[in-house]
Amino acid sequence: MGQGWVSIAHWRRAGYGGGMVDTLANIVARRPATSVAGVLEMLTDIDQLLPDTDGLKWFNHLYLAVTTAMRDAIAAGTFNDAVWIGQLDVGFANLYFNALALGEANLATAPAAWRPLLAARPDPGLARIQFALAGMNAHINRDLPVAIVQIYEATGGAPVRTDAHYADYETVNGILETVETRVKQEFTTGILGAVDAVAGPLDDVVAMWSVRAARDAAWTHAELLWNLRALPELQTDFLGTLDEFTGFAGRGLLAHVGAGGLG
Repeated sequence: MGQGWVSIAHWRRAGYGGGMVDTLANIVARRPATSVAGVLEMLTDIDQLLPDTDGLKWFNHLYLAVTTAMRDAIAAGTFNDAVWIGQLDVGFANLYFNALALGEANLATAPAAWRPLLAARPDPGLARIQFALAGMNAHINRDLPVAIVQIYEATGGAPVRTDAHYADYETVNGILETVETRVKQEFTTGILGAVDAVAGPLDDVVAMWSVRAARDAAWTHAELLWNLRALPELQTDFLGTLDEFTGFAGRGLLAHVGAGGLG
């Protein structure tokens, strides 16, 4: 196609022809995504919509890179059960879209885990890597246990480490670590950012985060939520406590580490 070709999606986002111009609320209103391709489309639209000054862009940028890598790994036959891992990926992403929808409508109604990031979106004193890690904190520590329980409820079995699907879950760690390392470098060097006098304190913030440890804890929390199904009030209380604690950790990841930040 020539350079003059413009996609329908671009035409709609630009508002040509009287179409609706995309907002974050409009994009997430298309949820739930039903495929990895659908997740990628929504993440891409969010990436193209948000300006560089919006901290949410930098978690979404990381999430887009991760989901692209997951799509490629599924296509390459990396997983024992590609259908199952794809369903987990989609259900997990929809929890992110749900949090954004709630936050856009009324920040106070968003999960507590997400509120620090959503509230800090316009803060110029924070580094891009801080926004990315705060999003990972909320999404993995709070949303992933819920997504794991949901997929086992839908497909059968139980979230125990002896289940065959746990091996695929563990395989994801290597993919995430590879992408996370690359994106961290983008955020702290080169055209997307520059390390300056606050690099030391920022390194301390980054060192607080381990994706492998977070996903291991998420599986344990999923097992607890699963076994609390017979006690729904206690299950709700446990998830509420996890949500609040994750929000507390998010505020730590979003602490100011120097004048002006790295944004």
